[in-house]
Amino acid sequence: MKTLPVIIDCDPGIDDAIALLSAFVAPKLKILGICTVCGNQPLTNTLRNALQITELGYRVDIPVFAGCHQPMLRAPIHGQFHGENGLGNTAFPAPKKQPESQHAVNFLTDSCEQAIADNQPLTLCVLGPLTNLATALRIKPHIAAGISRVVLMGGAYREAGNRTMTSEFNMLADPHAAHIVFSSPLHITVLPLDATHQVILTPEHVAKFVKVSGRISAQLGELMAFWDRNDVRRYGSRGGPLHDPLVIAYVLAPELFGTEKARVFIEHNSELCMGQTVADWYGKSGETPNVDIVTRVDANKVFALFYELLSRYAGK
Repeated sequence: MKTLPVIIDCDPGIDDAIALLSAFVAPKLKILGICTVCGNQPLTNTLRNALQITELGYRVDIPVFAGCHQPMLRAPIHGQFHGENGLGNTAFPAPKKQPESQHAVNFLTDSCEQAIADNQPLTLCVLGPLTNLATALRIKPHIAAGISRVVLMGGAYREAGNRTMTSEFNMLADPHAAHIVFSSPLHITVLPLDATHQVILTPEHVAKFVKVSGRISAQLGELMAFWDRNDVRRYGSRGGPLHDPLVIAYVLAPELFGTEKARVFIEHNSELCMGQTVADWYGKSGETPNVDIVTRVDANKVFALFYELLSRYAGK
């Protein structure tokens, strides 16, 4: 099978952990590296969490890089649903694996330049704030030619925000970085709250995943159980939305998703609407559409995909 070279940029985070564990066992993916960033937790925690997740998933072969420790211009904010250290109440031993000495931004630029030289553009999966990518683009704008597509989780369009009235966390955490990325020539597919709220991880789903996930079942079950928001009014059931794992699902099976093209603008001046993603669906701005926004998800088939992936741990 021909593999797809990818870099995963993340801020683990419970849903990041589920995304990474799913990606680790996907034969289609050649994971070149994991970049961490300040987001759901401070960088020291997201880096540690990423190292622990690679050990849990038996993927210590994947290099892990520490990235930007704060947003480009604003003070850091952190996630509200990930527990004190970012991985809920799940106890992990101190990681044995060490991070790479190279900074994540330098790894990104070097990898993209190598991809250009090899004429093999890579796919960038972004699960957190866009600080690392935006910084890389500011330092070396030409690296965009080494990226075939950026698939990212972030934003909210027809759905309300999840951190403020208007804004989703990843965009709010570094709106200036988001503005840089969405103003770049990159090919971008975005999975906003409009998409992720269509895929709710219910207690029934958790029970099924735990049953098939072999040696990671205890930790996976604890992570997933902690993710239950118990907000039936908003989500229509118990459980929590599978935000970041949908990036991996899209890369593996884009046919399970429907998209619409639009020009996307990021609010980075107004405190009232800071981090809001504004989509020009009907050409009002006169600007060319630059983003594929996921608007529809076949949730049943997505859950079947994750069921198949996580069941691979039963044989490890």
